[in-house]
Amino acid sequence: MFDPDKVSLGITPTGWTNDDFPAIGDSIPFEQCVSEIALAGFQGCSVGHKFPTDPETLRAALELRGLRITEPWVSTYFTAKGMRERTISEFQRQLAFIKAMGGTKIVVAELGHAVHQQPVALFSNKPVPDETSWRTLLSGLEELGRMAAEQGMRLCYHHHMGTAVQNRAEVDRLLAGTDPALVHLLLDTGHLRWAGDDPLALAREHASRIKHVHLKDLRPEVLERSRREDLSFHDAVLAGIFTVPGDGMLDFEPILGALADAGYEGWLVVEAEQDPAKAHPLTYARKAREYLRKVTGL
Repeated sequence: MFDPDKVSLGITPTGWTNDDFPAIGDSIPFEQCVSEIALAGFQGCSVGHKFPTDPETLRAALELRGLRITEPWVSTYFTAKGMRERTISEFQRQLAFIKAMGGTKIVVAELGHAVHQQPVALFSNKPVPDETSWRTLLSGLEELGRMAAEQGMRLCYHHHMGTAVQNRAEVDRLLAGTDPALVHLLLDTGHLRWAGDDPLALAREHASRIKHVHLKDLRPEVLERSRREDLSFHDAVLAGIFTVPGDGMLDFEPILGALADAGYEGWLVVEAEQDPAKAHPLTYARKAREYLRKVTGL
């Protein structure tokens, strides 16, 4: 399905320790996480909050295990008052970090007024930006995208539950309002399906803009409960809404096929925020790796 010289498989540390809610998996050390990522057969991982911040230290730990960095996450706050300069400053810092690590992608998501880290009903409290906020966000993303492009890297926007860009209509507006050469899309299958939209349709219609992928599956019974009870993001994660590809409700073969048909190159990154006390991280990582080997041949 994919050229193994152009497409690599990675996984995020969120099955071991959670970045949104650090108490989840807090007892699992960095060394165990990256060792098990390598043991499961992945080629890389994203940066978690327990990872060393010094590039040389981190590089040594990863190279020892044959791993590379898939991307760092950078939160943007363009729609929050007084946060533009701080957003740009943090982006520049992370851009320098990923460049030092040999990475080519930097992932961003707008968290101004986001509610996914708060103990509130997720759908009822989702931020809805006004026209001014949209203009501010889109111009800010293009500015960051230009900075990334000047460094030979790509900015990839991550739509996310509980944020201003959560559903398909909002993704479409973001893509329509930004320069395709500067702002690319990270397709997250689980977040889009939870929002009520079809990741396959998005993959087919926006394949040219998708330059990074997070592969998330969902447990249908928890998805239905999360909507019925309007659970918080935290409570839904603890209830097990997310799981790895091949363990939930999504059919990844046509989604990946649509990306392959469009000539996708880069990382395919498994991401499943789970409670490691309930979902043994290495077991689920190996399950995901085996499923993707069968589906993609990688």
